[in-house]
Amino acid sequence: MEKTWNNKAWFLVLPVLVLVAFTAVIPLMTVVNYSVQDTFGNNVFTWAGTEWFAELLSSSRFWEAMVRNLIFSFIILAIEVPLGIFIALNMPKKGWGVPVCLVLMSLPLLIPWNVVGTIWQVFGRSDIGLMGYYLNAIGIDYNYVQDPFDAWVTIIIMDVWHWTSLVVLLCYAGLVSIPDAFYQAAKIDGASRWAVFRYIQLPKMQRVLLIAVLLRFMDSFMIYTEPFVVTGGGPGNSTTFLSIDLVKTALGQFDLGPAAAMSLVYFLIILLLSWVFYTVMTNYDAER
Repeated sequence: MEKTWNNKAWFLVLPVLVLVAFTAVIPLMTVVNYSVQDTFGNNVFTWAGTEWFAELLSSSRFWEAMVRNLIFSFIILAIEVPLGIFIALNMPKKGWGVPVCLVLMSLPLLIPWNVVGTIWQVFGRSDIGLMGYYLNAIGIDYNYVQDPFDAWVTIIIMDVWHWTSLVVLLCYAGLVSIPDAFYQAAKIDGASRWAVFRYIQLPKMQRVLLIAVLLRFMDSFMIYTEPFVVTGGGPGNSTTFLSIDLVKTALGQFDLGPAAAMSLVYFLIILLLSWVFYTVMTNYDAER
């Protein structure tokens, strides 16, 4: 039996294609256009070629910001993924505690990014902030405005508080999908708690962990609002990530050509690293 082709179905997809063209493709082409030109205002452009890309790749400021991004993303993944798995394993699977835990886990995700930054900006202040005041009261010299280490600690704790819930919910969804027969068989065989996790729960969470790692990597590598609100990229340039540096170049200095080149390189780096994560994790799953 031959499959019937209905070419009119393309008209149903057309509105989506038009929307994507206006919201993604056309702005991307505009950025590409700016990245190879220079402008002095009044819509007067001169051809620059690859000058901005060469200048960007030879800039120590760009590489330092990218190293900060990589370190931050690595720390976030190293904390949030194991912590999310641990919390999901200890959440109730039945009873009234399930909706309560799910609601509590969802609450941080509902708070806008700029509000999260404002909360932790006030929370960490040494004069009126609860955390900052009591840390100094017990003898810990804490000041995220002046100390780069304190600024990093504040941003990391803030991100862990805000986004670990996403990993928890994804892992919990993978855990509740495991049939009870697996646990019953493990109990009959006398499997230990670690063996149950290693051979039953972790393999069943493989897919959702892939999604969690990819989402958290992309989000952490593109982080902007929270550190900008809390530290503004300081003290000095200690928390100036690529996103903050990009905004400073585009809006602060109004260097549209270098900013466009940076945004394209930034996009390609995220795309490449996400592809590496996806390839490594899927190949590991296939080998298992």
